[in-house]
Amino acid sequence: MSRLRQMKFKYIYQQFFSHISIIVVAFLILSLLFAHYVENLVYENKAEELISYGKAILSDIDQSPVSTEQIINQYSSVLMTRKMSFSMFDKDGNLYSVGKHGPAIKLSSSEWNKITKGQTIIVKSDFKRFGQEGVTFVVLPYLDQKRFVGGILLTSLISGSSEMIHQINQFLLYTIFIAFAVSFFLSWLLSRIHVNRIKRLREATSLVSAGNYHVNVHSSNFDEIGELANDFNHMVDKINASMEEIESLENRRRQFMADVSHEMRTPLTTISGVIEGLKNDMIPEEDKERGINLVSQEAKRLIRLVNENLDYDKIRSNQIQLFREDIQLLEVFEIIQEQLSILAEEKNDQIFVDVAPDVFVNADYDRLIQILINITKNSIQFTSDGTIRLRGRKQENETIIEVEDTGIGIDPNDVENIWHRFYKADISRTSNPYGEFGLGLSIVKQLVLLHNGEIDVFSEEGKGTKFIIRFFQ
Repeated sequence: MSRLRQMKFKYIYQQFFSHISIIVVAFLILSLLFAHYVENLVYENKAEELISYGKAILSDIDQSPVSTEQIINQYSSVLMTRKMSFSMFDKDGNLYSVGKHGPAIKLSSSEWNKITKGQTIIVKSDFKRFGQEGVTFVVLPYLDQKRFVGGILLTSLISGSSEMIHQINQFLLYTIFIAFAVSFFLSWLLSRIHVNRIKRLREATSLVSAGNYHVNVHSSNFDEIGELANDFNHMVDKINASMEEIESLENRRRQFMADVSHEMRTPLTTISGVIEGLKNDMIPEEDKERGINLVSQEAKRLIRLVNENLDYDKIRSNQIQLFREDIQLLEVFEIIQEQLSILAEEKNDQIFVDVAPDVFVNADYDRLIQILINITKNSIQFTSDGTIRLRGRKQENETIIEVEDTGIGIDPNDVENIWHRFYKADISRTSNPYGEFGLGLSIVKQLVLLHNGEIDVFSEEGKGTKFIIRFFQ
């Protein structure tokens, strides 16, 4: 029993046998119906022929001046060549005129009742009466002024009709064999084609499961297998994109860990050194206040680093709730200008505000300040002896904010990377103030998206950078 369960019935044989079985059943049904139809048609034509002769005989007997016997002899000769015969009977069923080779009448009581009522009797095939192999016969009533006075019985041997039916069936059988042979070949060919297409998909799937994500199979929209191949290619493309993203994230994670170690080591080393110096009285009294300030600055730097990471994770997990209101941009720009003026002076930069008093933006106040602080601080970091301009204007259904600097600019290849969480601007310059984390701009991007807004950056090396933020109303 277990062996039977483990036996496989290949898909190509399933396809082939299903096709052939359907074709065989269809052929059998059609051939039986066709044979039955042909047989009925032959017998009906024979019966109609007999009826037409019977009516002609009765009509000639009524109207022709020639004697009845002469008419019977004439029709007997004609009908004999057609392998037909006839006989006439009176109202009591007695034969009074029989053509050559005419059979004796043997009607049942029900048939006799019908004929006496003026109805025509048609029997397509009869193998019991008349003592012959089989006949087709009709009985027509002979009416005189609508009064039954007798009738005429016409018969025809079935042998001629049977021979015709046999020949037709023989041709039908040959046709079925030819059609079956062609169907057999086409079924096998189509089954092979479908199975080969499925095999290619199976082989491609095996390659993907083995770790090869650069597989592509021929696809089309012709049928479901082609659409499946198309979906398979889309799946592989997405896996490739996901793997590249995972690899990129992994590289960023390694870089992030290296940067965290570097950034935290410096302030922690400074804090530890100052504390040890204060503890062991190794720092002169006049330098103690400077050391304490240094510890405070480095501690704030660590707190900022931790807060930025926490903010980013909260934004990504939709834990930030916005309280939107109409905010005057001029007021916000002046706050940014005031808060960052000292930082700008250290770089010998100037911050200019260019916005009309009647320009408002619908946003969360705290998050808008956070967005502009991050972008403006980024501009100050990368600008020395230059200018930073904050612009705002109102357009139809949107408010546009621009932050433009005259700094060193960004390499075009790195423009899209500045939004990545672990991106570190100008990595090669780890000893200068530009070597800080790119978390601020990642947070900016997420906050703008939370406002259903858009943010773009345009930059050219040596000519500065412009950030454009659109808040849709």
